Amino acid sequence: MTLSTQFMTMLAMIGMGSYFGASLDTYNRFLKRSKRKSWIVFFNDILFWLLQGMTIFYVLFIVNQGELRFYIFIALLCGFAAYQSLLKQGYLRLLEIVISVIISIYKFLVKMFQMMIFKPIQSIIIGLISLLVMIGKGLLALVNLLLKVILFILRVIFAPVKWIFTLIWKLVPKSIKKLVEKLYDKVEGYYYKIKNTISKWISKLKNRKQ
Repeated sequence: MTLSTQFMTMLAMIGMGSYFGASLDTYNRFLKRSKRKSWIVFFNDILFWLLQGMTIFYVLFIVNQGELRFYIFIALLCGFAAYQSLLKQGYLRLLEIVISVIISIYKFLVKMFQMMIFKPIQSIIIGLISLLVMIGKGLLALVNLLLKVILFILRVIFAPVKWIFTLIWKLVPKSIKKLVEKLYDKVEGYYYKIKNTISKWISKLKNRKQ
């Protein structure tokens, strides 16, 4: 490698060391190890180290075609140490500010969505449901009114018929009345017998199925 390539490699690896320190702090900030299960932490750690290794090697490949030298590891350590001593506190403050800004923007967008899209749609749906309920209640009240009117008309129409039949029944001889009453009692008795027989059959069928 030429001196210029070696110099660029040194600068790139120092920068990557600082980048690695910032990435590690960012990773720990979002991972929150104490609140995670051990297997999740283990899996995430493996992915993090693989990603960092591939990133550093990719930068090294761009700078010097991927040639490894001892001073490359020293440059990485120097960059990491420089980040820890000079940049860490400022970066962590900046990271918290960025996180706060992103959270604020997210909350603002959520509120805008609720005010401009969700709540109007919700109000329209509630209004439609209320309108349908009012229409349903109105139709039900109208049907009840029509039924009352129809029942009243039927009573008015059949009142004379009922009166005539009552008058005729009073004029019927007692022997015929007794005959009609006996016939009614027999029909009613047959009805209850048939009903009881059907009930017994149904109970037997249910017991067989069980």
